[in-house]
Amino acid sequence: MKNSLLWKLFFIIAVGTVVFFWLIDLVASHTEESMSYIDQDYRAELQAYAKEAERILYKEGESALSKWVKEIEEKENTWIAISRPKIQNLADTQLSDAYLSTFGLGRSLEWKIHLYFVHNPTMEIRFEDGITHFLIQLPQRMRPGANLFIIDLLLQIALPFLILCLITYILYRYMMKPLKKLEKATRRFSEGDFNVRASEVLTQRKDELTRLSSTFDHMADRISTLIIDQRQLLADLSHELRTPLTRLNIAVDCVEQDLDSQDALERLRYESSNMQGLIDDALTLAWFNTESPKLALEKLDITTLLQVIVDDAQYEFPHHIITLLQPDHVIVINSAHQALSAALENIIRNGLFHTPEGKTLTIELKQENHNLLIDIKDQGCGVPSEYLEDIFKPFFRIKQSNHNNDRSVSSKKSGYGLGLALAMRQITALGGSIHSENIDNNPVTGLLVSIHLPYDPV
Repeated sequence: MKNSLLWKLFFIIAVGTVVFFWLIDLVASHTEESMSYIDQDYRAELQAYAKEAERILYKEGESALSKWVKEIEEKENTWIAISRPKIQNLADTQLSDAYLSTFGLGRSLEWKIHLYFVHNPTMEIRFEDGITHFLIQLPQRMRPGANLFIIDLLLQIALPFLILCLITYILYRYMMKPLKKLEKATRRFSEGDFNVRASEVLTQRKDELTRLSSTFDHMADRISTLIIDQRQLLADLSHELRTPLTRLNIAVDCVEQDLDSQDALERLRYESSNMQGLIDDALTLAWFNTESPKLALEKLDITTLLQVIVDDAQYEFPHHIITLLQPDHVIVINSAHQALSAALENIIRNGLFHTPEGKTLTIELKQENHNLLIDIKDQGCGVPSEYLEDIFKPFFRIKQSNHNNDRSVSSKKSGYGLGLALAMRQITALGGSIHSENIDNNPVTGLLVSIHLPYDPV
C-alpha cells in the first residue's frame, strides 16, 4: 500500500486520541461519581444528630432541644431545623397518599451532592413518627469533594500527560526500532562489513521504512560491488603491469649498455604502447563501473557502422573470412557512436583472434520487435560452459592447451582481458544486454556472442 506508514501513524494517532478522550471522560465521570456522596462516617454522624434531637424532643422538651440545636449550630457552623410541614390545598384539590408518604423538605443522605454548587445542600432525616423532619444544612467539613481541586489537576494535567507520553513512546518505538536496525547496518557497513543488509531485519514490515531499507541495500550492493571491483581492478592492473615494466627495464638496460639498441628501442615503443592501451582501457572500465554514465545518444546508421567495422577488421585480418548478414535497407537507431563502435570492434576482433586463419567469422544483424540482435559467431575453440559469464569480467582469461591452440579470452586490441569487459559495460550503458554461449552447446564449434540493443523504428 502506498504511504502505508502514513496510514499506520494516522490509525495510531486517531485511535490513541479517541481512547485518550474516552479514558479521560471515563476516569473523570467515575471520579466525580465516587466523590459526590457523603462519606459513611458523616452519614452516621448526621443520623446520630437526628436521633439525639428526637430523644431530647420527646424526653426533655422543646426548650432543651432549642438549647442543643444552638450548640450544634455553633459547633458545625450551620443551621438546624425540626419541622412538621403543613400543606394547604386549594381549589378542593388533594395530595395523594403516595406523594405525602415520600414528601421531603431536604435531601436524603443517599443522594448525590453536586460538587460545583456554591451553597451546601439541606439534608433531611425523618423521625420515627414519619411527619417530623430533622433538617440540617450540610456542614462544610462533611461536604464531599474536598480534594476536588487536586483531583481536577490530576485529571486535566497529570493523566493527559501520562497518556500522551505513552502514545509518544509507542510511536517512538514503532519508528525507532527499524531506524536503529538501519543505523546498526549502516555502522557495520561503514566499518567494512560490505555483506550487511538492512532488509534482512525488516522483513515483516511493508511500509516506507521497508522501502528505505531496500534503498539502503541497493546502495550497499552498488558501493560494495564498486569497492570490490576497484580493489580487484587495482590488484589485477598492478599484476598485469609487472611483466611489461620488467621488459621495459630490460630494454632500458640494453640501451644503457649499448646492447642491440635498435631492438631495445622497438621493445620500449611496443611495451609503452601496450601499457598505454592497458591503462586507457582500465581507466575507461573504472569510469563505467563507478559513474554508470548516461551516454549522449545520436541518430546512428548501424548498417553502415557494421560495414565500416567489418572493412577495418578484414584489413587487419586478411587471412580470415568475415561474413556480414544484415538487411539491405538502412536501420537508424539512437545510440552513442563511440561506445557502440568500440564495443563491436572489441567483440569482433576477439572472435577473429580466436578463429583460425581460413575460417569464417559471421556477423548477423536482425530485428526482433523493439530490439536489434547482433550475433557474432566465430569458429574458434569456444569457451568451457562454466566460464561463459566470467569472460566479461576484467582481466579474466582462459588458457587451454589443445593441440598447441591457446584460448585467451580477451581482445587482440588489448590482450589483457579487458576487451569483453569494456564491451559489456558499453552495451549496458546503451540500454542493451550481451551474453555468450557455445554454438550448438559444443565448445569445439565456436563461440556465439549475442548483443541486444533497444530499437524504436520511426
